[in-house]
Amino acid sequence: MARVSTYLNFSRNTEEAFNYYKSIFGGEFSGPGIRRFRDIPQAEGMLPIEDIDKNLIIHIELKIPGGHSLMGTDAPESMGFNLNFGNNIHINLEPDTRDETRRLFNALSVGGKVTMALQDMFWGSYFGSCTDKFGVQWMFSFDEKPN
Repeated sequence: MARVSTYLNFSRNTEEAFNYYKSIFGGEFSGPGIRRFRDIPQAEGMLPIEDIDKNLIIHIELKIPGGHSLMGTDAPESMGFNLNFGNNIHINLEPDTRDETRRLFNALSVGGKVTMALQDMFWGSYFGSCTDKFGVQWMFSFDEKPN
C-alpha cells in the first residue's frame, strides 16, 4: 500500500476545521492548497453550483505526523449530501514523546469532549481519547521505546 489517509467530510466548515488542525500540527496545505467548488469546470449537462456553495472547499489536504494525511471536503446539502458524524471512526495518533502526546491531546480537546483522560494503561501505553470541537474522534497512544 503506497499511502493511507483519512478523509473527513464537514457541513460547511471544512476551512475552519483544517485551519484549526494546521494550527496544531503545523505545515502547509498540500498540492495546490485549498480547492473550492467554484473551481470545478462546468461540464455540459452539469447543474450550476449554487452561489452559496461556490466558496466551499471541494478538497484540502494536510500532512500530519507519521506520514499521514488528513483530507477533507465540505458536503453541501444542495448537492445531495446528508452528513452524519458517526462514532465508528477515530484518528489514532502515536506521537514520539509523552510530552507531544499531551500537547496534541490538550489542543484537540479544547472546545470538544475528553472521552478518556490520558493515563498509563495496563497494556503499557500512555493512552487517551477525545472528540474535537468539530465532532472528529481522536485516540492518542504513546509507548516508551526500549533503549
